[in-house]
Amino acid sequence: MKKFVMAALGGTAAGVIATTQIAGPLLAQETAKTENVYEQLDLFGDIFERIRAQYVEEVESSDLIEAAINGMLTSLDPHSSYLSPKDAAKMREQTRGEFGGLGIEVTQEDGFVKVVSPIDSTPAAEAGIEAGDFITHVNGESLLGLLLDDAVELMRGPVGSEIVITVVREGEPEPFDVSIIRDTIQLQAVRARLEGNTAVLRLSTFNEQTYPKMKEGLEAQFEAAGGADNINGIVIDLRNNPGGLLNQAIAVSDAFLEKGEIVSTRGRALEDGDRVNATPGDLSGGKPIVVLINGGSASASEIVAGALQDHRRAVVIGTKSFGKGSVQTVMPLRGNGAMRLTTARYYTPSGRSIQALGVSPDIVVAQPPARVEEEAEDTPRRRSRSEADLRGSLNNDSLTEDEIKQIEEDRAKAEKAAELREEDYQLAYAIDILKGLSALGPSD
Repeated sequence: MKKFVMAALGGTAAGVIATTQIAGPLLAQETAKTENVYEQLDLFGDIFERIRAQYVEEVESSDLIEAAINGMLTSLDPHSSYLSPKDAAKMREQTRGEFGGLGIEVTQEDGFVKVVSPIDSTPAAEAGIEAGDFITHVNGESLLGLLLDDAVELMRGPVGSEIVITVVREGEPEPFDVSIIRDTIQLQAVRARLEGNTAVLRLSTFNEQTYPKMKEGLEAQFEAAGGADNINGIVIDLRNNPGGLLNQAIAVSDAFLEKGEIVSTRGRALEDGDRVNATPGDLSGGKPIVVLINGGSASASEIVAGALQDHRRAVVIGTKSFGKGSVQTVMPLRGNGAMRLTTARYYTPSGRSIQALGVSPDIVVAQPPARVEEEAEDTPRRRSRSEADLRGSLNNDSLTEDEIKQIEEDRAKAEKAAELREEDYQLAYAIDILKGLSALGPSD
């Protein structure tokens, strides 16, 4: 027994020695790292004091510190940044659905401001600004080298004032100027309407209004059609939707899913991960769904498109989405400022990250460029001739008046659909998909 105890004690002593031998260098490394951090902070303090004392003009200490903080955050990725008290207040206004400006969602690429998407019915959208445009100058002042927040600040101004932005667009040989009148941007998160027997839900952003307005709009279209049975399907239009609140993207996805994962997030630490599952209930009653996306569909839009696509709940058509697969957390700071920090990546139900890749549509359908009218507006279009126009042609006596009336109504609907193809080819394509699915009927 004594031998056993001694052996055990000997083993314990050896373990203590081995642990000490391993822990010693690790502790020294951590101490060295800490000392290096303090040295860097001392260097920052030295530079800060020299700027205050020797810079050619007097500068505010608070401005220097804010610039240092923002530089630290923006060096991480394009979506992390410092929000001054004024910017933090504006961001809160934007999530509530009303703010002042041009009406564009922007990011930064190659030192210039890149348009993620114009917002529906805003000065920028009406002026013809498109997703993917680069803004290089504001009122003749170059944006190259400016932080994104500083560039955005240059574009802000009093409501009713004019701003001239210089745009570089793919396919255009030269930069061109666009004049825009600033206005108060009132975001209408959802527009719902009927196109024939199809309910079209246009989601322009994900703010606090999105899910409730979408639910209200869809129910109104069911009622306008005389009941859900008269609706052949739903188009969820997410084109040029730059995203917004994650909880609203989850709510919109959940509205059409009965079960299964909607989205998962994974942070730096394992415990920072999260997974959100759908709850029972389908707002549409199982109607077929087509989701429309393009290069201006980002973030929360991609969560919805990815979730419905992975569950095979919707056919996704259009062009590849923007590819923003990261989650930002807004953290309040002292003095009413805030910090926007990228804290996680999100993944669709199948486990794919769309970061920098985007959501690929099931059916690629590009929007044709607007055509210049070759004919003068006052030139009448030549109507095509048919058998009925020929003198002495036979009447069709095999149909009743009601049957002829129904054929004429169906023809009118088809002609209206053809007009929609001229106005919005992608939407018309989506509606045609739903017509085809409706014609096939439910599967066994």
